[in-house]
Amino acid sequence: MGWDPKNFKKPSEGELKKILSPIQFDVTQHEGTEPPYKNEYNDNKKEGIYVDIVSGEPLFSSLDKFDSGTGWPSFTKPLDKEVVKEVVDRKLWMKRVEVRSRYADSHLGHVFDDGPKESTGLRYCMNSAALKFIPKENLQKEGYGEYVKLFEKKPIAPAKTNLKKAIFAGGCFWCVEHAFEEHKGVISAVSGYTGGAMANPNYELVSSGKSGHLEALEVTFDPAVITYEKLLEIFWTQIDPTDPEGQFVDRGQQYTTGIFYVDESQKKAAEKSLKDLEKSKKFSKKIVTLITPAKTFFPAEEHHQDFYKKNPERYKAYSDGTGRKEFIKKQWGKEK
Repeated sequence: MGWDPKNFKKPSEGELKKILSPIQFDVTQHEGTEPPYKNEYNDNKKEGIYVDIVSGEPLFSSLDKFDSGTGWPSFTKPLDKEVVKEVVDRKLWMKRVEVRSRYADSHLGHVFDDGPKESTGLRYCMNSAALKFIPKENLQKEGYGEYVKLFEKKPIAPAKTNLKKAIFAGGCFWCVEHAFEEHKGVISAVSGYTGGAMANPNYELVSSGKSGHLEALEVTFDPAVITYEKLLEIFWTQIDPTDPEGQFVDRGQQYTTGIFYVDESQKKAAEKSLKDLEKSKKFSKKIVTLITPAKTFFPAEEHHQDFYKKNPERYKAYSDGTGRKEFIKKQWGKEK
């Protein structure tokens, strides 16, 4: 149980063939690569640590795992820089850096320099077949008690009682989330779904248009720092309010625009802002953005939250290709 480098002796090849599956053996002993997406830990969202499948030596934490979009579990860093070895690999007629476990010498995967820039900038692209996942609730009993503290929640400061909520739908929530979070007074902007009748929708259902929900954003803000009227201004300048069939490249009811008011004061402010926008003649076409009472808001899956931070390259490629930036620059004389 657990890991003790003093007592570890690597099994022979014959023994490994008995205790490992064919893909585990091929990956760890023959530098194989498992199929993308169709592997055990690519979509694993649970908290815990990942250890070497051969030795049990601790390698990575779920706290450093991110969705790289490559189809393999990816991490920004190992638990400690000493737990892995990095070796130059030129097998595919290019220079890559192979990652191996220090004691079992298992092939784990490769490390690349295209990880999240706000973290280490690295992407440790690992094979699930080289790893074993230990959930945080099992760490103590499986001999990894020293890692329990990684997942202990820090005390949360008392929340401000005057914080307010606002809900907007502006097409792809990745882009709208980015636009709100950069403003002082916005405490959080959560991507999610609202407007439909189905309970607990998921991205697959919403994006297909089957659930009746819209991709939306729930903004928590401090009205002492930023007003609801200012949030409305931000919202209008990020969308095409004249499009009844979606937003930019994202088409369908699930990508249409809306303001979901949570009380009468928000309703009045939203209606006034709409009338003011109509009077400004900023748009030649009719404004079709709906103003309706708020319905239940369902947060989207974790990998959609702060997508622009977690996957900056994918986000940039997507946002650059939607046409939203060009529209905003043309309509409002600024670029987001």
